[in-house]
Amino acid sequence: MVIGVDIGTSSSKGVLVDLDGRLVASHAVEHAVQRPAPGMVEMDGAVWWEELVVLARHLGADVEAVGVSGMGPCVLLTDEADEPLRPAILYGVDTRAGRQIERLNARYGADEIHRRGGSALSSQAAGAKIAWVADEEPELFARARRLYMPSSYLARRLTGEYVLDHHSASQCTPLYDWLEQTWWNEEIADPIELPPLRWPGDAAGAVTAEAAAATGLPEGIPVITGTIDAWSEALSVGAQGVGDLMLMYGTTMFLVHTVPEPLTSPALWGTVGALPGTRNLAGGMATSGAITSWLRELFGSDYGELLELAAQAGVGANGLVMLPYFAGERTPIMDPGARGVIAGLTLSHTPGDLYRAALEATGFGVRHNLEAIEAAGGDIRRIVAVGGGTQGGLWTQIVSDITGREQEIRAQSIGASYGAAFLAARLVGDVSIDAWNPVAGTVAPQTGAYEDLYRLYRDLYPRTADIVHALAERQER
Repeated sequence: MVIGVDIGTSSSKGVLVDLDGRLVASHAVEHAVQRPAPGMVEMDGAVWWEELVVLARHLGADVEAVGVSGMGPCVLLTDEADEPLRPAILYGVDTRAGRQIERLNARYGADEIHRRGGSALSSQAAGAKIAWVADEEPELFARARRLYMPSSYLARRLTGEYVLDHHSASQCTPLYDWLEQTWWNEEIADPIELPPLRWPGDAAGAVTAEAAAATGLPEGIPVITGTIDAWSEALSVGAQGVGDLMLMYGTTMFLVHTVPEPLTSPALWGTVGALPGTRNLAGGMATSGAITSWLRELFGSDYGELLELAAQAGVGANGLVMLPYFAGERTPIMDPGARGVIAGLTLSHTPGDLYRAALEATGFGVRHNLEAIEAAGGDIRRIVAVGGGTQGGLWTQIVSDITGREQEIRAQSIGASYGAAFLAARLVGDVSIDAWNPVAGTVAPQTGAYEDLYRLYRDLYPRTADIVHALAERQER
């Protein structure tokens, strides 16, 4: 058997899987992020290791290899002794580095960064957040020696090896040249020693005696280098062929499209893929499941009840349109100052209407991203859905109805931890993801009733942008 562990935004998940892909056991540990100021989202990196230990001991130690993945791109800086110097700065939901983005664009040239980095600088760029620490916390930064993301930090603690995968590096804009697939502009990170680069499925090393004692895992078994969760999710459902698009339903919504050659767009992220030789166009919404969680807490209801009420609300949520920009927005509008808007509210609207509006808002956001991918030259031939949001059927049906596209559902929708386990299994056996995780069904469009509502959705952002930007400035004072 193998074990796969994924460090997510709201929880860490572990799976125990045999070499035929059968899920033997799973376990999750919930955690919370910190929001020390508007636009800032952080997490104590030490928790990543603590939760891996809990998961490993809960799932059992009789395994042959370990897979790791995690949210990203994140910035965890440690000192010479590998002690974290500050909480990790999280991915694009953290929007603190606006001034640094402007400065780096001026220094290296926005067009050159886009060409050699694959992506324009945005709140997703880890390099800009490193620059923020250098500017705002210079004494702390002077002590920084290593850069980690969740997967690479777990690999370090398990094996003693300091490595990072190429895909994660390609989201460290402007520190990585995606054309040459090597580090670039390393002076931005000085005095940090940037890690040697490997591919996600490569072995980072073997479990050390110290790590074995802490986790109960066998000493000497291999550990993969690992990668960012969305790319591990794509692997978990076999969505890495040219023309494939992985659609991840989670706290945020993420899209990874595999293309035959490097493509770039100011509205998207160009990255190297999780497998050697692959290239991606990627998009990500800042919130999706995060909004449904927020509504569930506001209403004091469970998800099952709210889904039933949302189904009763019907197409259009009884005259509501929502912009899902509750934490700014990543792709395709790239606007950290955007905010959520709910248009059409009356005193007669119910929790079910609002929940339906949130599900439809994410569907509209997915369609906007799909259109941006195709405008950039992408050729979407197959969509494979994955993640907790695929359960229950309503959300995936709404997305298919809004986009007019069929979604493939695999037998296992666990996601990144399963993908990490698959990469671990490749180190010790001859395995196939199609045999591990076969197609279980599809979700086809059932109505074309969303065309007018989608046009209203697209109009709502430009018509309200000035107002929400002013409000965002007040929130940040």
